[in-house]
Formats: sequence, structure tokens, C-alpha cells
Amino acid sequence: MKAVRLLIILLYIFLLVGCSDQQEEAGEKAYINDSEFLLDTIVTIKIYGHNDASIIQEAFDRIRRLENILSVHIEGSDLWRLKENAGKRRISVSKDTITLLEHSLKVSEMSGGLFDVTSGPLINLWDIDPPEGHYPTNKEREEAISLINYKDIEIHKDNNRVYLKRLGMEANLGAIAKGYIADKVKEFLIKEGIESAIINLGGNVLLIGGKPDGSDFSIGVQDPDSLRGEYLGLLNVSDKSVVSSGTYERYFIYKEKAYHHILNPFTGFPQENELKGVCVVSDSSTDGDAFSTTMFLMGKDEGMKMIENMEGMEIIFITRDNELYFSSGLKDIFELVPGSGYVIAN
Repeated sequence: MKAVRLLIILLYIFLLVGCSDQQEEAGEKAYINDSEFLLDTIVTIKIYGHNDASIIQEAFDRIRRLENILSVHIEGSDLWRLKENAGKRRISVSKDTITLLEHSLKVSEMSGGLFDVTSGPLINLWDIDPPEGHYPTNKEREEAISLINYKDIEIHKDNNRVYLKRLGMEANLGAIAKGYIADKVKEFLIKEGIESAIINLGGNVLLIGGKPDGSDFSIGVQDPDSLRGEYLGLLNVSDKSVVSSGTYERYFIYKEKAYHHILNPFTGFPQENELKGVCVVSDSSTDGDAFSTTMFLMGKDEGMKMIENMEGMEIIFITRDNELYFSSGLKDIFELVPGSGYVIAN
């Protein structure tokens, strides 16, 4: 199944690039764009008012470098070495890893541990790789849960060393790294003089400015009940991050029930509440990525209380009853798609 999925993705990328080439032949473009398969997804960068495509390749190279540092699944990465040395010794890591681990710990504190960067053993246990996954026994769940505790990470900033205190522990940055990488790409492009662009890391969308004519971009809010790319509404925004998360992203079927990838580190099960999706709009994509997961785990009521007290952060909660709940700063910039089947509840 992995080979089939990769073939489909590569075909999709080929079609995207093919369309881009045809447009270039017609004359100077108002934008350049390209796509690559990185971070286990399709990454697309579209830049307006710029005609040197090498800048996108430089951005891809930066994404690749950060992935090789931050992915626990790549042998030799910081996170892989941290896992291999858990309970044994401190290891030296990059400043990027230190930054992300520190940020993760702050979110862990704010969420009371619902967001926990040491959830690696639980993520590995469920092994969700659609359409496959593993439904664990109670014993397996209990063993995985016993290895999760963000307070068992030691960070030594003076010499960039990190230590996981117990054997079998594993830090996994999957719920925050894409956002951080998107922020670093935006930082790079702005330094290169880019004033208008869309960075799309497989659903994590980060904008540089607005459209060249000064208007907002229209960014789709994923319909959790439909295929990726089918939207329930549009957000009209500029210079923001838009990150969606929900039960639709990665799941498998076991005994006729779907089990998704947003795992509760206290119960060891995929979180079950009134939600099927969230969409976070923020200044920072790092925050957007982390809090899209955190807000889903917290649920609508507690999550809304937290978001309303945070600067530069807004949210849409999408319930199983097809109702949309907005934080105070979003409703006026949202357009519901007619006939979507959703209603605005607040």
C-alpha cells in the first residue's frame, strides 16, 4: 500500500509540474511554483512577482535539511539519536532541535500534558499508516503510557545537549515540526525579498503577505468528511498561518470502527469528543501546528477558553454535528460554502 500511495503522490507532483511548465512557455509568469514530496507529504511553494525558480529549490533544500534533523524516523537525526540514547546519556543536538523541544514543553505545560512530545511510544504502538494500523492490547497501551512524561526531558542550553531520562522513551516532533519548518521557509523567503507567497506543507498553509494586488488570499478550510482539497468554507487572510487537523487525516478501520491519529497520552486511545476537526489561524505556524493538535485534544469548551486568552491565535471548531464554532476574531473573515451541510453555531 505504501508503494501505491507513493506512486499516486509522485503522479500528482508530475501533473503539477507539467502544468507549471506549460504556463511558463506562454510567457513571463505572474508567479512561480513547484512541488516536491517531503515530510511524507506534498510540499508546494508558490511565489508571486519573482521569476527565478532556483529560490524554490533552495527552500526545498532547507526543508530537507530540517527534516533530516527533526524526524525521529530518519536514522542519524537528532531525534533518532535521542531515542537510541534514552536512559543512557545526554546527546548533542542542533539549535533547531533545542528550540522545538523547548516550545513543545511550553505547550505541554499549557495543556496539562495533553500535548506531550514524548508520546513516541504510543504513536509507534498504534502504527497508523492508512489504511493499516495496530489496535493495541491493554497491556501494550499501559506500557506505552508509562513511558510518556514530558517532564522527563532534560534540556541543557549551555551546550545544546538533551537527555531522555528513561530507557524506551521517545520524543516525536510530528505535531509541531511542519509548522516550525514552514516558519523557517518563510523567514528565508522574506530575507530574499519575497513579499507575496503561499507555502503549503501538506495542509499546513503559511502566507507571506497578501496577493500582489493587496487583497487577501482565500484559504480553504478542509471538510473533514470529504477528500483533501474539498472545503466547507474559505478564510480571507494575509500573512497568516492556517493549519487544519482532524479525524480525517490519518486513520485505519478495526472491527468496523475508525481510529484516528490524534492520541490522548493519558488514555492511550485516539481522542473521542464532540469534534471531528479544527482549523487554527495564527501568526506563527509553529504555534498553529502545535495548537491544532492541542485544541482537538482539549475539546471545544476548554479549547475556546484557552484560545480567547492567547494573542495572535484564532480557531474554528468543527463538530460531529456539522456545527462550526468560531473564536472572536474569525467569523468576519470566513465564507461558508453554499450547500456544504455545515451551519455556523455561534
